Amino acid sequence: MEKIKIGIIGLGSISQVMHLPILSKFPDVEIVGICDKDKSKTRILAEKFKIHNYYSDYNELLKNDDIKGVIIATPTDTHHEISIAALENNKDVFVEKPIARNFIEAKQINDKAKETKKKLMVGMNNRFRPDAMLLKTFIQKGEIGKIFYIKTGWLKKQSTLEKWFTQKEKSGGGVFLDHGIVLLDLSLWMLGFPDVKSVQSSFYYHETKKVEDFSFSMIKLSNNTTLTIEVSWTMLMENDFLYCNMFGSEGSALLNPLKVQKELHGNIVNLTPAKFDKNQNYYKKSIENELRYFINSLKGLTPIVSTGDEAVKRMMVVDAIYQSAENNKEIILNN
Repeated sequence: MEKIKIGIIGLGSISQVMHLPILSKFPDVEIVGICDKDKSKTRILAEKFKIHNYYSDYNELLKNDDIKGVIIATPTDTHHEISIAALENNKDVFVEKPIARNFIEAKQINDKAKETKKKLMVGMNNRFRPDAMLLKTFIQKGEIGKIFYIKTGWLKKQSTLEKWFTQKEKSGGGVFLDHGIVLLDLSLWMLGFPDVKSVQSSFYYHETKKVEDFSFSMIKLSNNTTLTIEVSWTMLMENDFLYCNMFGSEGSALLNPLKVQKELHGNIVNLTPAKFDKNQNYYKKSIENELRYFINSLKGLTPIVSTGDEAVKRMMVVDAIYQSAENNKEIILNN
């Protein structure tokens, strides 16, 4: 079996906990090289996963002609530079979310992918949750009618506020760019990517000074659906809480846990599959499914999803959300 040769740039928690363990178990993948500025960490991980080539300079990894595709999991301020360098070195690219700090950087990355005719996929793992994929099939079949309102949120206490993503020059923004963008993508994906007509947002700075740690946004879509997104690093919650609740003309659908209800003959009927495994680790499974999809696309078996074009449109909305919060007014988008 011919193996797809992969390089990984950035060895933070997601690479250590997800990318390396998952990819190393794929029978059709060989991790040819890994790279991180921390030389000691890189060497230890190379030994652990039996990877022969390890680097502290990503340019050296990109010179390795055996590598077909790269996973970029570095701080957001480096995504633009590393992604473009990878594309120029004839590599297909999977870059973790967000694609970049802003619309301009995102567009430049996507333009380079088109210029070089290389594949570009942006990490949006919640699309690959088994419960989210099942929920989308219910929506596509019209089981709950026309969706008019989506209420979604992710309330997650940060373990520390000293990390790079609270430094605006590195992250590009705060909790919305960290968590909100995921829910924005999930909602638009569920609905088949309608255009965004307008956004209105409020940001709060409870424990951070340069970036928001709580955000609330109301987003109006071209199909007349209203979407609200609340995300927080600092709300007092006993456990992390992610939800996506959809309300349609004929029923409702809830994510995490999955529940689909529909009105039939005046009665509320539960359409949630009885055999659906609600106890599996959705996060791990979503990353596994996402990486499998990327590998299959490099093999020519599936088209790229979570594309650069989608990421550029998403970042246009994100920029408008930050503009709305800064100016305390509704922003109208011209798609």
